[in-house]
Amino acid sequence: VPLLIATLSAVLTSYFLLGQAVMYPIELHEAFIPSNTVYYIALGILAGLVSAYFSNVYILVEKFFNRFQSQWKRFFIGSSLLGLLIFFFPVLYGEGYEAINHSLQGDYSDLYNNSIFYAYKDFGLVVLLLFIAVILVKAFATSFTFGAGGVGGIFAPALFLGAFTGLFFALATNYLGLGNLNAGKFALVGMAGVIAGIMHAPLTGIFLIAEITNGYTLVIPLMIVSTIAFATVKIFNSNSVYTYQLAKRGQLISHNKDRSILNMMSLRRLVETNFNEVKPGTSLGELVRIIALSKRNIFPVVDDDKKFHGHLLLDDVRNIMFDTELYNTTVENLMVMPEYIIDPSEPMAEVARKFHESGKYNIPVVHKERYLGYVSRANVFSTYRRKLSEISDD
Repeated sequence: VPLLIATLSAVLTSYFLLGQAVMYPIELHEAFIPSNTVYYIALGILAGLVSAYFSNVYILVEKFFNRFQSQWKRFFIGSSLLGLLIFFFPVLYGEGYEAINHSLQGDYSDLYNNSIFYAYKDFGLVVLLLFIAVILVKAFATSFTFGAGGVGGIFAPALFLGAFTGLFFALATNYLGLGNLNAGKFALVGMAGVIAGIMHAPLTGIFLIAEITNGYTLVIPLMIVSTIAFATVKIFNSNSVYTYQLAKRGQLISHNKDRSILNMMSLRRLVETNFNEVKPGTSLGELVRIIALSKRNIFPVVDDDKKFHGHLLLDDVRNIMFDTELYNTTVENLMVMPEYIIDPSEPMAEVARKFHESGKYNIPVVHKERYLGYVSRANVFSTYRRKLSEISDD
């Protein structure tokens, strides 16, 4: 209900202030032509590949910029690389709304206007190569903008990529003599395909493009291209650029109830710290006195800087703890390094996997060699059951 109220309010306000003009007006003199279905299928596959390429470039560039701690260094590197791309391809400058509008009319002059390639505007093959270059570098231009600290979103770049992908497909098909396609129409349908692919939202691609262009006469091509683009991109990317970070942190709520419950659990809240710490130089005699006062049977071995060296289990020293001749033996000669260690940044699904594989009841939590505590199988299970009960009650 809140979504419907918000949508209706926004539409009525927009009509009142701006009228009923669409964002990208396009004249469609012909409806869907069934014989063009094979071309729409091919465009859907191409749009899916472009979407997967964009998403992967976006993620790789993000990882590259995360290596730099200084925001000024990010700004300098990102803006320099972006400026270099704009120098060679001026069409990348700005949001690209004007270029999109021209594309929907079948006009691709923005591709070479004000660029060093203007002299080649009448060479069909060069124009097609320019299209490929712009489609490829647009992903980098968008990613460099974000990496440099720029503010923006994925929506406009996706529309731009979609329009240019559809326009390129139609022009290439016509140039190769494989058909006689309406370039503007395919630019419009290409927008839906790339939107569906990048956002992993085929219905959004269909209805959004139909609404902002008033192109409902092409609803069948929109459905074909969006569906195939979505199916294609899912082969390469299980998550969209929006859900990638959530999935990486293990916080993505999915239809898998087991994984969703694990994602709802907070690892940091499961860490237990009521363990008696011992130092590597602690003698067995001192350890026996510590054991007598302890309520736990695990003893983490840490130094003065809280660096984790390993741990001792009560069962490991039970047979020698009353042998006074060994009381001068130090803990560092008795401790073991556990096979499994948990980092606090790990998703709960990974924690559950480690408990399953190891069969252990307690696993230490260590971050950058610093001891933080332990997570117990019993605590994880009880929290899981509580979350499951909460979901069932809802």
